[in-house]
Amino acid sequence: MPETKTLVIASCYHCGDECLTTAYQTDQKQFCCQGCQSVYTILSGAGLCSYYNYNQHPGTTRIRTDKRFDYLSDPDILAELLDYGDERISIITLYIPQIHCSSCLWLLEQLNRFNPAIHYSRVDFLKKQLIVRFDPREVTLQQLVELLNDVGYEPLISLQDVIKKQNKAEKGNLVQRIAVAGFCFGNVMLLSFPEYFGLSGYEQTFRHFFGYLNILFTLPVVFFSGFGYFVSAWHNLKNKVLNIDFPLALGIAVLFIRTAAEVLTNSGAGFADTLCGLVFFLLIGKFVQQKTYHHISFERDYRSFFPVAVQVIMEGKEKPVPLSDLITGHRMVIRHNEIIPADAILLKGEALIDFSFVTGEAVPVNKTLGEIIYAGGRQMGEAIEMEVIKPVSQSYLTQLWNNEAFTRKQDNRMKTFNERVSKYFTIVLIAIAVGTLLAWLPFSFRHGIDAFTAVLIVACPCALALSTPFTMAAALSIFDRNLFYLKNTTVVEQMARIDTLVMDKTGTITTGSSKQMELGGVLDEEQRQLIYSACSNSIHPLSRMICQYFGDLQKLPVSRYEEIAGKGISATVSGHQLRIGSGGLIFGYFTETKQMTRVHLMIDGVYLGYFGFYHEYREGLKQIAQLAPAYSLYLLSGDQDHERSALIPYFNHDGHLYFNQSPQQKLDHIAALQQAGHKVMMLGDGLNDSGALKQSDLGVAVTDNVNNFSPGSDAILDGRAFHKLPAFLRFSKDTVTIIHLSFLISLTYNLIGLSYAVTGRLSPLVAAVLMPLSTVTIISFTTLATHFTAKRRNLL
Repeated sequence: MPETKTLVIASCYHCGDECLTTAYQTDQKQFCCQGCQSVYTILSGAGLCSYYNYNQHPGTTRIRTDKRFDYLSDPDILAELLDYGDERISIITLYIPQIHCSSCLWLLEQLNRFNPAIHYSRVDFLKKQLIVRFDPREVTLQQLVELLNDVGYEPLISLQDVIKKQNKAEKGNLVQRIAVAGFCFGNVMLLSFPEYFGLSGYEQTFRHFFGYLNILFTLPVVFFSGFGYFVSAWHNLKNKVLNIDFPLALGIAVLFIRTAAEVLTNSGAGFADTLCGLVFFLLIGKFVQQKTYHHISFERDYRSFFPVAVQVIMEGKEKPVPLSDLITGHRMVIRHNEIIPADAILLKGEALIDFSFVTGEAVPVNKTLGEIIYAGGRQMGEAIEMEVIKPVSQSYLTQLWNNEAFTRKQDNRMKTFNERVSKYFTIVLIAIAVGTLLAWLPFSFRHGIDAFTAVLIVACPCALALSTPFTMAAALSIFDRNLFYLKNTTVVEQMARIDTLVMDKTGTITTGSSKQMELGGVLDEEQRQLIYSACSNSIHPLSRMICQYFGDLQKLPVSRYEEIAGKGISATVSGHQLRIGSGGLIFGYFTETKQMTRVHLMIDGVYLGYFGFYHEYREGLKQIAQLAPAYSLYLLSGDQDHERSALIPYFNHDGHLYFNQSPQQKLDHIAALQQAGHKVMMLGDGLNDSGALKQSDLGVAVTDNVNNFSPGSDAILDGRAFHKLPAFLRFSKDTVTIIHLSFLISLTYNLIGLSYAVTGRLSPLVAAVLMPLSTVTIISFTTLATHFTAKRRNLL
């Protein structure tokens, strides 16, 4: 027969397409194009080729004629999907349901290595969201989505609320697994009762039958309900990470294997009841934890704290409106230094917008009338009026709060107690289990297996895994209820470590509604109107008090508005040049002599007098003063030192009062305290103190129903809750103590259980009762203890 030759066309190792050329080869693997080869090279260089174990061809490419992503080139759809967009930068948040492990997280945060036009990509693992910033001149949204699809992570794009659907899907899947585990657990316990209470001689034949039924009931529990623990443990092992799921997966596997072996060899009843109970209670814990997280996410997203209020013009007058009530068509007023809380069209005024909170670029951008301005920008000029065209959910604004531009380098030190302990717990547990097995093997193989299994059963780490999230969730809820809004749960532990409090004066320890003010001079009606028009552009506490003094006057057109941090306002109003602020701004070098804070007034070069303020200190300043000597107290103020004598009793030391401090000097002083080994909490008004808030270990922006939030802060304290600050500090320490105590309870339980387990005498009934009992004990203890300490601190 004539010899026949078969032409074999190789498939691309990455995407599975036919390789029409042999030009792209790496590590004896063939690729169809430079793109697939680049993806493999990056994964191989990072030791993440296990990525290819998830699917034979995880990077399956689109059919070359596939046009299903073409709709992403439509400008109207782009406008709906983008969080932010201009000529040079676009930002979008995508929901990617395929995210499931640390390898996914790593790969998705390396998108800039596939295409340099992608500036950065960040993953929110809990919500399975990917936040991408890219250059629309170099790569379109369609190309970005196609890239994600090509590497196996096609985003789920919908103009509806995807996150709500996602939460429902995840919750539904978990409920199904709990239902299956609960059904099997109940039946296994029923079938195991004869084992506990004994069987008569003629009933012994049922023992084997019940054993086989128990094995059948464990199959869906292990391979459906508990399968997620095996997946998590396997992925983390491949990435050389030993997380808390590993001993759980190992315990489930050993229980199942031993149960099957004992029943099939007629040597015992096995541990089917313990296995089903373990998985059932673990999933119950996960459900409660997930529900708590979603509750926190809801509160983070929809409680109106991002600005405390938005000023909206209704019937010709300004009224504060919660962000959650802001709707399309509302006409809002944004003053100097305020954040724009929703996408809106500029209707009136000169907009000079700083988008550094969104893009990280600090150069303000001029906007023209009729132009759309995206949420998250901060107005740096005069007050402007805007019409809302797309209300933005709090989730986007909270995302800005967690923007990488405001992430401190020192945050790496803030590993939670649970993270520090869980790694060692897992290692010690496995060492004890293996040690017990090796110690028993020379004497009795069965006893060795009994003891090895018992150690893994009784030393369940689920109590440890649940203690921190449950405690922190309860604590965050209590803080929220008391008008103290924390950026995330790690802030609680950081607050517990604070030993130094640094406070600004005006707007922080003083109220913004003092009636003890006087006008040193005489102003006619036109001058009052000019000063009112200039001050109405500012959200500084003194500017607001001046506007309150004048009442509701008609605003005049303002131009060339400039607010100089720590000094005052320079503006042109109806052709008149105004300077309002400190003596240094008005006269150059100037020293205050009168015992009050003074705001000087000058119109067209003519000095007209001043407003004098006798500050009222906030309720609770005396209680904060009583924190000494446990805490060191400092005052950093940009004002003159005329209130030094009045403030010394609160700060206990004249050397702890610093006046005439510029924003940079405040920042430097905090840095010096940190270098001396102090953990510093800075309380400021969020305006002139943004640098100091960011530099501190814990920055708290104090607000009074105004939109003066600073993303550099870690927490927002409503001025009405200022007097509760000592209680908040003590409660944070209580919270950390509760976590330590819950760990101690878990450790005590484990030690007692292990003392029986290593002897190989632990019965299935005892293990089945002790395991869930420890979890219930920890959850009950953390919840009750957190609420008890909150009541003790008068926070409930």
